[in-house]
Amino acid sequence: MADKAMDTYLNDHLAGSTLGADLAKQIRDNAEAPLRQLMETIAAEIEEDRETLIELMDRMGTTRNPVKQATAWMTEKASRAKFSGVSSGAPDVGKLMALESLTLGVTGKECLWQMLKRVAGRYEALASTDFERLIERARDQHDQLQKERIKAGMDALAGDQASS
Repeated sequence: MADKAMDTYLNDHLAGSTLGADLAKQIRDNAEAPLRQLMETIAAEIEEDRETLIELMDRMGTTRNPVKQATAWMTEKASRAKFSGVSSGAPDVGKLMALESLTLGVTGKECLWQMLKRVAGRYEALASTDFERLIERARDQHDQLQKERIKAGMDALAGDQASS
């Protein structure tokens, strides 16, 4: 069994990955091409990364915290109104906020992989994990999301001035 600090850390990131996977699907389901295609790929990768985290937790003997999982699930469901633009009356702002939230989540995931890489020598269950690949994938996801976030921000906040 992992120590309490590691247990808490991994459960917090698992909750974040649950929220991120659902948010990526939400963006995908409401996007037009080519963003929809990009989000199809990113949503699948985030789900793979979430499964990797679950496997690491299982190898470490970390018990999943159902309260944190339920909270992440409810947060994503509540975010649908905000990110759809219903609450602001501005769907472009909702798209921007959804992309911005997901970009921040992917940054957090990269931080997770970097930290686990640093402490892997202390935990035998982490030794066989290819953290370099996971870090690189998170960086690639971030770069792609950043481009879409900026594009969405220009559409939402600069309007017609974005093309000037």
